[in-house]
Amino acid sequence: MNKDVKVINDRLQPRFKRVSQTRYWLQVADDHYGQTYNFFFNYQRKWQRLKSIPLHTITTYDLAYLETVVSELQTLTKLTIDYVGFTDQVWPERQQLIQKKRHGYE
Repeated sequence: MNKDVKVINDRLQPRFKRVSQTRYWLQVADDHYGQTYNFFFNYQRKWQRLKSIPLHTITTYDLAYLETVVSELQTLTKLTIDYVGFTDQVWPERQQLIQKKRHGYE
């Protein structure tokens, strides 16, 4: 297991409570200025505010590396992953758009 995947998973698991009527997902943000990728654990109970917890920052600013990290995380967690700041970028291996929709705050 990749060391970044291990750090993210180790920080994620204690927070993932599997409470009913609660939505859980991961968010990956591309920080163009700092040249890093930031991972957040998001959850929202029905009728309550969104909570976002920073999990880890990857300093290896390489899409191919990020693609392997994300692929391992999807296999481990089965959580939905939301991407922010990846507009018009394509995964090197899969050749698919990373971010399908634009966020209003980009």
